[in-house]
Amino acid sequence: MSQYDWPYKDEFGAVETMESEVLVLGGGIAGCYAAIAAARRGKSVTLVEKGAIVRSGSAGSGFDHWEVACTNPCSQVTPKEIAEAYIEEQDHYSNGIAHYIECREGYDRLLDMEAFGGKVRDTEGEFKGAEFRDDDTGFLFAYDYKNKFFMRVWGSTFKPALYRELKRLKVRLVERTEATALLTAWVNGKKRGVGAVGMNVRTGKLCVLKAKATIMTMSRPARVWLFNPDLVGLCEFRPPQSIGSGHAMGYRAGLEFTMMEKSVRGEFSAAGRSFPPYGAGNNHNTWYAATMVDARGVEIPYVDRDGNVLKTVSERYQPASGQKFFLKGGVIDEAKYDWRGPETMEFDELMKRGYQLPFYADLSKMPEMERKVIWGLMVGEEGKTKIPILQNYTERGFDPEKHMLQSYGSGWQSASFLDQERQLFGAPGGIFHDWDLKTNIDGIYAAGDQLFAADCCGFAASTGYYAGRKACDYADTVQLTEPDREEIQRERNRLYAPIYNKEGMGWKELNMAISKAMQNYCGGVKCDDLLQEGLNLLDSYSEEIVPQLSCRNPHDLMRTHEVLDILEVSKMILNACLLRKSSSKPLCFQRSDYPETDPQRDDHFITIRQEEGRVIRGDVPHGYYGDVEEGYLEHNRDYVQNEGGRGNE
Repeated sequence: MSQYDWPYKDEFGAVETMESEVLVLGGGIAGCYAAIAAARRGKSVTLVEKGAIVRSGSAGSGFDHWEVACTNPCSQVTPKEIAEAYIEEQDHYSNGIAHYIECREGYDRLLDMEAFGGKVRDTEGEFKGAEFRDDDTGFLFAYDYKNKFFMRVWGSTFKPALYRELKRLKVRLVERTEATALLTAWVNGKKRGVGAVGMNVRTGKLCVLKAKATIMTMSRPARVWLFNPDLVGLCEFRPPQSIGSGHAMGYRAGLEFTMMEKSVRGEFSAAGRSFPPYGAGNNHNTWYAATMVDARGVEIPYVDRDGNVLKTVSERYQPASGQKFFLKGGVIDEAKYDWRGPETMEFDELMKRGYQLPFYADLSKMPEMERKVIWGLMVGEEGKTKIPILQNYTERGFDPEKHMLQSYGSGWQSASFLDQERQLFGAPGGIFHDWDLKTNIDGIYAAGDQLFAADCCGFAASTGYYAGRKACDYADTVQLTEPDREEIQRERNRLYAPIYNKEGMGWKELNMAISKAMQNYCGGVKCDDLLQEGLNLLDSYSEEIVPQLSCRNPHDLMRTHEVLDILEVSKMILNACLLRKSSSKPLCFQRSDYPETDPQRDDHFITIRQEEGRVIRGDVPHGYYGDVEEGYLEHNRDYVQNEGGRGNE
């Protein structure tokens, strides 16, 4: 291996073995909560994270609202009502199990966060008197002010609070270490997880992580269709290193996935195709329900579900007549607007009505507290907005009492994207599981963005803690099993191969090639011939380009491993697309050779897994989990009796 100038110790070839009862892969919100749940039950826990846990993961820089807290004392809805609304809104291509867990336990996890030191209430009275504030509790609510189940929070305080709690519970924290492969063994004729392999991204040291139970809590895939080698620091909500390594290693190990054929047109991009998230005026999510005006300063009115113009800002936050509640934060149930007016800015409709470009968010026309909570708490606490948006715009003179902020593109996007520029966004595909969040391999559990139809931070926290409980139950029934040394050696050879190539191709070139291949062969419109051509091309990359990859140091090697995982995930997506022989509006899936939309025979989940290099298909009815409330109670009576009695039932 050639010498290089690198500030850390060279430990290539060294191996460290660690043992624990519960192993958690990924140190984001889900992983931290999983580790905390297991540690609270007295288990030895190892948490592995590629970055620094205090700020790692998609929520490391913060978030502005918590989805969902149905059992908080102000809530007017039940967990079952909201979980079923999610399922219906997503046309049953939804994760009923995980959504019910989120709705039932989300408030519990928020109270945990407060106990850890995260800020969840307006304790200083900054918003006293605001319509969205409950004066008895200090809670701030978002979107639906009547039903009060979405909560505004100071999310930038959450990851440091979790980090402190992990340290207090003496969880073994293995930072700056990427998890790269699951270890499995055959025990009594059945395959089970026995740990994982990782690599220190500063020294190159190999880590063998033995465990009775493993919980996968890593990020969903990114950089699949969209990548710019000159602008790798630009990102959507997720950090550049959150690219779906858990999906790739799970697929290699034989885990079962579903909905991997779903992809949406790009919204936020790591490829320099958009403005910073929430840095352009709009009225979606973080900016909801900002007053919007056109180029003449003419206000674009909000209308209710029945087409009635809403005359006040307050009315924008209330359900329409006869409508019990409505969902926000990425999804809408029983849409409040008959035409998708300022809520989502349906461009053609606005042009027909005579509005003139460009459009602006005009916070000066809103009540003081509404303006202040958008430009201050929401824009400021949402991921990557505190410094890039709130601080920088303010320092450069932006005053929401005087100035408007232009809205670019159509819809709530911050740029216009081509149809072939896709993303795994908005409840995408992921690991298939049962009511214990257990995968098809015993001893391996999943939570957060690893799950199919994953949602936001409340979803990650709730499913993470839940998976931690279930993994503990399993760990009580098994013994540590020695992993296969040959399997470890094969992974070691795979990981280190690029560092020994003195000359060759860098990871950026391969990432760019994969993205272009996915745009060309798995874009907006798909067919068997295109998809198969794409698979053939990616296979040629594996055979011809991967052996040429070259690295200079462990960080470069980590980036190379990420792109190898992107390549694996891309093949899985193409194979999943080949399996669905129909088009599907809910899955944003259009085929030219099978244009029919959702025929009865395809009204189900298609699962995909890999076995000895072969793609194995499965078919599961949408409602395989049964009644969500009954299923939850059947599997969690101990939690409901001992820990989950907070709030209303």
